[in-house]
Parts: sequence; structure tokens; C-alpha cells
Amino acid sequence: MARRPSYRDHAVVVRTYDFGEADRIIVLLTRAHGLVRGVAKGVRRAKSRFGSRLQPFVLLDVQLYSGRNLDTITAADTLEFFGAGIIEVWENYTSACAVLESAEKLAVAHYGEDPTLFDAVVQALRELQELKDSEGEQYPTLIVDRFLLQAMAHEGWSPSLFNCAACNNPGPHRSFHPGHGGAVCGTCRPPGSPRVHPETLHLMWLLLHDSELDTVPENFPTLVAEAHQLTRSYLQWHLERSIASLKVMDQ
Repeated sequence: MARRPSYRDHAVVVRTYDFGEADRIIVLLTRAHGLVRGVAKGVRRAKSRFGSRLQPFVLLDVQLYSGRNLDTITAADTLEFFGAGIIEVWENYTSACAVLESAEKLAVAHYGEDPTLFDAVVQALRELQELKDSEGEQYPTLIVDRFLLQAMAHEGWSPSLFNCAACNNPGPHRSFHPGHGGAVCGTCRPPGSPRVHPETLHLMWLLLHDSELDTVPENFPTLVAEAHQLTRSYLQWHLERSIASLKVMDQ
């Protein structure tokens, strides 16, 4: 989409860093303009008009003025605040950070407007916020993994979770290798490929297709943890870089 001198868009903040004495660089994931780097002038001053709004976990309506290297953020209105329920709970906070960091890396790989990715980020943040009102045991990693699996499928990197990724032999299979494309049979299994429970791959398939389990097995926490490690390894293999927030989640 061609940039206009001044434009408005919906956005979420994925990263910030200080610039000069009072300014801040804001990295925005926007719905119609992809990844945008903008400067918010004077926001580190106490009397800044909209500095407090330019934070992670906020859905924004922003106005920007196009520049050669950096756009200038001239206005920012809060549309929805997701921080309540995220910043108070460590697991929710690290999960939300992983969503934002992964989205930034995926947006760079996609390069350009991607409303599907943007909508998926907003939905994931909304679901993490709503966990504070959920009953029973909570698994924020499931929200992260569903986001990652569906985002990778949108980019064309969807893992094979039933048929063997190498020979297409029908599953279920008990091995997984990111370099081969997901599940692998005993014949195609490369040395060192981790052994996985078939129900773990089934859980990942359900997340990918936004489906629910009919019944929750007794070993569900183990399946959730294993699915998260496989999803993380698959993402980082295809991005060819690590995601720091995903490492923090495992601490």
C-alpha cells in the first residue's frame, strides 16, 4: 500500500527504545501498513500528551506522518487496553511478550501489510487478558502456540502433524523434526529427532485448526509442555533466529 504524507491505522506496540533526550522510537504492528517504525517526540517528558498510551498490550488508533527513515507519530488514541490481567500475572505477561516479539519477526519475514497477522495478535492478547476471569487450571502457552501455529500456516510454513512430512506415510507418528517439516515416520526419522507422544501432535493439530479436545486426558499438562517445545523449535527453525521471550517463558 502506498504511503501518504499523513495516515491513520490501527496498531499495537511491539517494541520501544529511547531516542535522544526526550523522544522514543515506537515499533508498531499496524493493520494496513505492516511493521512501522515511528518516532514519538517528547513522550518521555512528564507532560507528554500521549506517551502513556504508546505501550505494549494496547490496541491503538494512531496517526502518523511519513518520513524518509522514520515516521512521526502525531496522535494515538486507546481503543482497547489488554494490560489488566496480563501484567499482573507472570505467565500471562511472558506469553503476551512472546506473541508480540514473534509477530514482529513474522511481519519482517512477510514484509508488507498483513491484516490477518494483526488480527491474530489482537485476538491472542484479548484471550490472555480474559484468562484472569477463567476458572480451573490455565494454560497461557496454549494461546501462544495456537497463535504461532496459525500464523505460520498463514505464512505457508504449517508443520505436518499427521502424515510423515518426508514420505507422506499416514500417521500418527512418534517423531518430529523441524527441518523435515514436522512429524516423521520411523523410516524417515533423522538421527536425534525427539520422540513425541502422538497425542501431542494431535493437540497441535487442534490448535492449528482452532478446535477443542473432546475430553482432557490426565497427562494434559505434559502434552501442553511438549507441544510448546515443538512449536517453539519449529518457529525458530524457519525464522532462523531465536525468540528471546520464548526462552523467558521456560524459566
